[in-house]
Amino acid sequence: MAEGSSSSKLAAQVRNAVIWRSGSQIGTQIVSWASTLIVIRLLAPDDYGLFAMAQVMLMLLSTMNGWGLASALIREDDVSEERLRQTLGMLILLNCGLALIQFIAAPLVAAWFEQPMVTDLLRVQSLLYLAVPFCALPHAILSRRMDFRRPAQVRLASALAGAVTALTGALSGWGVWTLVSAPMVMLLTEAVGMTWAARAPIRPSFRFAGAGHIAGFGGVMTATQIFWFIQSQADVMIAGRVLDTHTLGVYTTGLFLAQLLAAKFVPPINEVAYAAYSRQGNVGAAPLLATIRLVLLVALPAYAGLAVVAPVLVPVLLGEKWIGIVPLLPVLAIAMAMLTLQILFAPATNARGFPGIALRVTISGAVVMPLAFLIGSRWGVMGFAWGWVGGMAVLTATTVALSQRVLDLRLGDLLVAIAPPLAAALVMAAGVALALAVLPAMLPIAALALMVALGVALYGGALKLIAPDRIAEALRFARTRGESEDSEGETAPLPAE
Repeated sequence: MAEGSSSSKLAAQVRNAVIWRSGSQIGTQIVSWASTLIVIRLLAPDDYGLFAMAQVMLMLLSTMNGWGLASALIREDDVSEERLRQTLGMLILLNCGLALIQFIAAPLVAAWFEQPMVTDLLRVQSLLYLAVPFCALPHAILSRRMDFRRPAQVRLASALAGAVTALTGALSGWGVWTLVSAPMVMLLTEAVGMTWAARAPIRPSFRFAGAGHIAGFGGVMTATQIFWFIQSQADVMIAGRVLDTHTLGVYTTGLFLAQLLAAKFVPPINEVAYAAYSRQGNVGAAPLLATIRLVLLVALPAYAGLAVVAPVLVPVLLGEKWIGIVPLLPVLAIAMAMLTLQILFAPATNARGFPGIALRVTISGAVVMPLAFLIGSRWGVMGFAWGWVGGMAVLTATTVALSQRVLDLRLGDLLVAIAPPLAAALVMAAGVALALAVLPAMLPIAALALMVALGVALYGGALKLIAPDRIAEALRFARTRGESEDSEGETAPLPAE
């Protein structure tokens, strides 16, 4: 009975965490997207091209900013005040060093891209690192408590602050500096809010005796992030040399649109999943499969819809000057569907105490993805999009192969988890594409509204015919409030199958 009660309590905590973390992410992203879409309409593709060049170094150094050190605390059985202060000290030293490196190396990055302005952009952005310790440590403290309500509130406040800054900059003619200032305001707001929400220590300790295991675990996760940077930013590093700033801006903005789900909504799910998996211990592949079913139920129709409605979506959201994104989206949607599945594995293997699995995957990605982009660069901007597809196909297969034994995962079970939403999404895509082809001439916004409504109806109907149990599972997860297991022994999707 005690075990059932504990499982029930964890199920309720996970459900509430998902609702706050993912639900609030929707609210946060509505604010962010609204301002972003306005800003995109006001700024030029060249601004986004310059910003993408500066982001390469920023994202490289950000992989070493110590989030892995803080994440190591989540797995600790007991964390003292002294251990928290030691971790804060590590984070401060590390991020001050990164800020200095970026400031000094900025001219070298500008020389690589042959764009002198990149120097100024990077030097101003070096200030971002000073806020990271006061975001990362509070995040780990609150994740240990499975408290995602207060971080959600802080992120919403920071999104509002960033949106106001972005709109002010775009309307005031700041140009590319709009894209620099908004994230800085967001991160500063988040640092203050998260530190307050977690009641985190603000006085660091620089005596690190007894904290070596934290540094070791964090080091592996940091190495993983470095290789992740190589695989995810290799396209911009190569494209920045072979494409002009306008075309690079079109490509990176199209990639941003295609990656919204994988970059904005899956990471919050993974945060909750990692904390839940860590608390469950060795329970096999069931929690991961349940998470995959839940995420792909939404992700696959979203990507299929993005691919087929691109001709009317881009003019409505971004304006006619971004019409070059349209042929990129169907190709990128295929790649992002695979990416969404692939990144769901790391929290499960990390929580089982095997961070080396994720490291090996990202090392593979650091080889496969740059090679795919080098090959694709021969065919211009579309070649980079197809590079994503080929590279992610190899990387997803590698992830599954390396994770199977550790997670006791059977390939058949994985295919069963993926097949129903995939089949329903393909049916929906075919129906919407046919309807769009025969649709009489009308305003793009009207066509988009009709196609979205049709797509929702087709997907829901197809899924109900193919796998009604998936709809029931999603509804059961939404309703679960911590009740004990039902007659079939099932609980909320994330903590158990």
